[in-house]
Amino acid sequence: MEKEQNVQPLISVIMPAHNAEKYITVAMESVFRQKGDFAIELYVVNDASTDNTERVVKDWLDAYKNRKEISKDCCNCELIYLKNEHNIGVAETRNRAIRLAGGGYIAFLDADDWWQEDKLLRQMALIREKNAILCATGRELMRADGGSLGRVIGIPQEITYEMLLRTNCIPCSAAVIRTEVAREFYMQHAELHEDYILWLRVLKKYGRAYGLDEPMLKSRMSEAGKSRNKLKSARMQFGVYRYLGFGIFKSLFYFVQYAVNGVKKYSK
Repeated sequence: MEKEQNVQPLISVIMPAHNAEKYITVAMESVFRQKGDFAIELYVVNDASTDNTERVVKDWLDAYKNRKEISKDCCNCELIYLKNEHNIGVAETRNRAIRLAGGGYIAFLDADDWWQEDKLLRQMALIREKNAILCATGRELMRADGGSLGRVIGIPQEITYEMLLRTNCIPCSAAVIRTEVAREFYMQHAELHEDYILWLRVLKKYGRAYGLDEPMLKSRMSEAGKSRNKLKSARMQFGVYRYLGFGIFKSLFYFVQYAVNGVKKYSK
């Protein structure tokens, strides 16, 4: 009688990268340092960078493979490098990897952010407990140089569609979602908030997401980030409501609540 093979669950981590040479090594390192009873495939998708992103990724991977000591506590991790021939934007760059993902769950991580080493372990435990389709964590805001800004933004333990309309409390780099659900909707409209649109569509159909209220994501406030330009971000937010088919007055109703929640979020 043959012995059953003990196959580890697989998580697909998707990291879009455009001119990310300054920060991407920290992001990749944080994925390879994840601890847990699962394996990881990390998709780094270079969106036609014009800097040395490709060389930095390949040099880091070569150096990692040559390390004499790699912690036994870290999960098995494979890096899959892809490069877009032309710049297609962050939404379609993520979608390219979503189509290829082999894991039952997908985790997103931007190339300028990084994770606490037990982030996925803790999230997968919560996902199993709640039978969740979407789960995210709190985050700590970091300076461009990686130092802490001393601000932690929490997340509700349960998140409904109505709650999410009033404020986007799910950071993309903190999210883990069932692969089949991500493929049901994909990401759309990078000129708006493509991740926010995905979360809203998921929750409208499936009801709720779950939050782990600890700052397991370190969110770098880089100069190129959307959140640095508040006026542009506000326009994009209003555009999301209009994209969802809301009329002017309904859009304004939710936009005012978004603005108030945004002030509360970043003024603590």
